[in-house]
Amino acid sequence: MRAKLRGLVPYLGLAGSFLLFTALGPAAFHGAYNLKTILTQSVIVGVGAMGMTFVIISGGIDLSVGSLIAFATVAMARILNLYGEAVPVWLPWAAGAGAVAVGALGGLCNGFLSARLRIVPFIVTLGTMQIFRGGAKWLAHEQTVTAPATWLNGLMEVDPAPAWLWLAPGVWVLLLLAAAVSVILRYTVFGRHVYALGSNEATARLCGVPVVRRRLLIYMLGGALAGLAGVLQFANLTLGDPTAAEGMELDIIAAVVIGGGSLRGGQGRAAGSLLGALLMAVLRNGCNMAGIPNYLQNIVVGAIIIGAMGLDRLGSKP
Repeated sequence: MRAKLRGLVPYLGLAGSFLLFTALGPAAFHGAYNLKTILTQSVIVGVGAMGMTFVIISGGIDLSVGSLIAFATVAMARILNLYGEAVPVWLPWAAGAGAVAVGALGGLCNGFLSARLRIVPFIVTLGTMQIFRGGAKWLAHEQTVTAPATWLNGLMEVDPAPAWLWLAPGVWVLLLLAAAVSVILRYTVFGRHVYALGSNEATARLCGVPVVRRRLLIYMLGGALAGLAGVLQFANLTLGDPTAAEGMELDIIAAVVIGGGSLRGGQGRAAGSLLGALLMAVLRNGCNMAGIPNYLQNIVVGAIIIGAMGLDRLGSKP
């Protein structure tokens, strides 16, 4: 019964937050354009949350995801500047692939240190959070990196071209990604291994699950999706910013936990993480439109994170 009630939390939280800001905020809050804006604002956290879903279900944690997102934006900008203003057709694709590769390599580093060297993931990713942020600043020479305009810049346009898309291309990317993650977790051997690692690693090892290789793959996948979030962050900013996504790791982790993920592992789903990301976007958008000061927004988001952890703890009691 308690598990069923906890499963309703993201739905109730999203509905309650939307109704609250509909009552407190201006009429424009529930207008069609702002609803599309909210969906667009949920994309970067949502994509990062898809990767974090794998990590948290497996019993891990990744505090470096925000730094990886920033690193990916800078790497993209550097690649796009290779040919000056004369950008070849293939270069945006190469820049996007480079950003994803940067994220995947960062995730592989996290996986190696935590799975192969048996260092606690919290400590590993706390350290790599600083390393990746420093790497982003080094690559950017401690300044933002402008880049030529390409079709990548349109991925986060609220009113996209062509108009028949209706939503920003990044929103469709997130929805397709969430569907793919859901299928992987529910219907594949890899997905069952992810849940098994988070439920009981020792038992999973006895059942023949290649624990180290699976953890390496999980962290690499989480990092690759952080790199993809970096692609969308670049599209949103239209430049490479080594200071981007500071603190975003907390929103991403909160989205997964609000959506039903457990920090002890063994629980979580893609749809829940998607709802959690959407809830975070509604909160931030609603606070801005209602004129709530930034410091109060931080307090609200912090309270939501603590509440989510409390529900996670409550759900673990018999």
